[in-house]
Amino acid sequence: MGLVGPTWPEQALRANIHAQISLALNRVYTEWYRSKGYNFQITSSTSYDQYYVHGRNIFEVMSRITDDIFNTYVRRIGTIDPYYTEYCDGKTVSCPGMKQWGTVTLANQGRNALSILQYYYGNNIEIVRTNNIQAIPESYPGTPLRLGSTGNAVRTIQRQLNRIARNYPFFGTLEVDGVFGASTEAVVKKFQKQFSLAQDGVVGRDTWYKISYIYVAVKKLAELSSEGEAATGNLVAGQWPGTLLRVGSRGDDVEQIQFWLNAVAEFVDTIPTVTVDGIFGQATDRAVRAFQQHFGLTVDGIVGQATWNSIYNEYSSIQTDIAPPNVDTPGQFPGTTLAVGSRGNDVKQMQFYLRIISNSNSAIPAITADGIFGSATERAVRAFQQFYGLTVDGLVGKLTWNKIYEVYTGIINGLLAPTERPGTYPGAPLRIGSTGRAVKEVQYYLYLMSAYYTEIPVIAFDGIYGTATAEAVRAYQRLFGLAVDGVVGPATWNSIYNQFSTLRNVDGPVNRFRVFAYPGYDLQEGMSGSMVQFVQFMLAYIGSFYDTISPITVLDGEFGPETKDAVESFQREFAFAITGIVDEPTWAALVITYLSLASDEGENDLPEGEYPGFVLAIGSAGPSVRRLQRYMNGIASRFCVAWFVPESGIFDEITLNAVKEFQEGFGLPVTGLVDRATWDAIYNYYIMEEE
Repeated sequence: MGLVGPTWPEQALRANIHAQISLALNRVYTEWYRSKGYNFQITSSTSYDQYYVHGRNIFEVMSRITDDIFNTYVRRIGTIDPYYTEYCDGKTVSCPGMKQWGTVTLANQGRNALSILQYYYGNNIEIVRTNNIQAIPESYPGTPLRLGSTGNAVRTIQRQLNRIARNYPFFGTLEVDGVFGASTEAVVKKFQKQFSLAQDGVVGRDTWYKISYIYVAVKKLAELSSEGEAATGNLVAGQWPGTLLRVGSRGDDVEQIQFWLNAVAEFVDTIPTVTVDGIFGQATDRAVRAFQQHFGLTVDGIVGQATWNSIYNEYSSIQTDIAPPNVDTPGQFPGTTLAVGSRGNDVKQMQFYLRIISNSNSAIPAITADGIFGSATERAVRAFQQFYGLTVDGLVGKLTWNKIYEVYTGIINGLLAPTERPGTYPGAPLRIGSTGRAVKEVQYYLYLMSAYYTEIPVIAFDGIYGTATAEAVRAYQRLFGLAVDGVVGPATWNSIYNQFSTLRNVDGPVNRFRVFAYPGYDLQEGMSGSMVQFVQFMLAYIGSFYDTISPITVLDGEFGPETKDAVESFQREFAFAITGIVDEPTWAALVITYLSLASDEGENDLPEGEYPGFVLAIGSAGPSVRRLQRYMNGIASRFCVAWFVPESGIFDEITLNAVKEFQEGFGLPVTGLVDRATWDAIYNYYIMEEE
């Protein structure tokens, strides 16, 4: 930890104190020390943390500022947890976070504390104040969990193990049912073996906190990287509606809050369940207050923006953790057709979406979101299919699921009037100066497509057609060969909606691994931060396949002797100079090795030539990429416009450029994405060789 000087500019001091508070709170919130085996949550020792001496003399300016901001902390906008505000002095030690001496320069330039913090941590952070000041709780349930245990604590462990299994797939996934059965015991033993714990299948204190620690680590590998405003390509749900909800409120927004609270209540004993009826009564007020109390918000029973975002983010995190391995976001098709007799969380989600739709469309009967697909749910599904022009069979396959979720998100985001069908041309061209639902709808589609096509800039969907929207429209028109005028007439409208529908229903989401580029400096012993943590994660993962890699037992972001030993063993195994330093070549080798192992699940089990169901792009990896590369090399052996690529199973820059060359040579939109159309074209040209 660095030191600050009392003569520094006040805004520099405030920025540093905010960072110190948030870092300490982050350690408490994530139970960082307990998860590493210590018997404390925070400490006054420079061996671990910031040092405090009771009764010592302090400078007046420090006392005044600390008294003013002691109950504030930094967080990412839309999140509830204190942000990991990593910092260092910036002179004797370098780190990816805030440089303390640099804050002096920025303050002298006229920046305030928030602006200084945003300079180092990104623009999507905020400083918030809380009056919820209480003792530090402990999450461990008090007694070990073992075969036969039941309840929310078991459900929490199952949820966290499922999320960890996304990074350690050989663990396998569990049904999150709150019952500690043989399958849960087996996964616990695999976890214990991987992280050098006694393999007894019992979740005692040590295993509980190790699971908690690894869960936080894999969820927050990007602690210092801003996911920011980037679109994901997934339909947007959970946006703050702009209106306070309190006792007496009614409608879809209340119904959503009630549904989300019930999902959270399955994991938090202190939050009561409520009836999902769209009426904000005393029971909903109690549930909101309990949520606010548990998650450190102002306890007033009112759902403002902070409470709304916190409830949705916790709900969304739960849904992502308990979803099947192929499902990454709420609203994504679960992969299995739902029919009469189906049960579970996927059925409950679908029923809830239909409930919201039925509130705006009387043609759809209202149903209860109970997770049981009975005759009433079948009638509602058939009515939906009839109204929206789908095959009426009462089954919820991919097309029906996607249309249900599309209409649901259209309603909650204010894109659609009651009974309006998505994609309906408004009757007149949209241009600069236009406003309203139709503008918001086309902005929404362009926003979603910006995740696929880098040529389309990210825009807001606010219903106001300004210069940013016009430029996004022009970019789309250029990309898809339309007249470039920045105006959304019938041809552009239909093209945009059809392309959006194709991405949703035919192409699927972009499927790629999240990895980090070399940070621009070598990592070595004594350094710390999220980049060190990512290196530790890759080494730990690679070590599960290579016995010659020294084990990594903690993902703490601290480059100590254990990490150095693991780096040296990796360098030895892969014939690099053995330095114990992660330079750029070592970093690249770690990433390539990690991607190769993480994506290699054996032979592709899809029939030869069948589209994998998701878009391939930079960062994609696995059998489908390897199959694509094989097809491209077959074409390159016969066509001069095609390029040869390494059959590595990793979609790298070479593969990207080869895809673009193919698209240009064979008359496809030059996007560099392998969507359904590009995949089919590549395969069809490939099999021409065999015929």
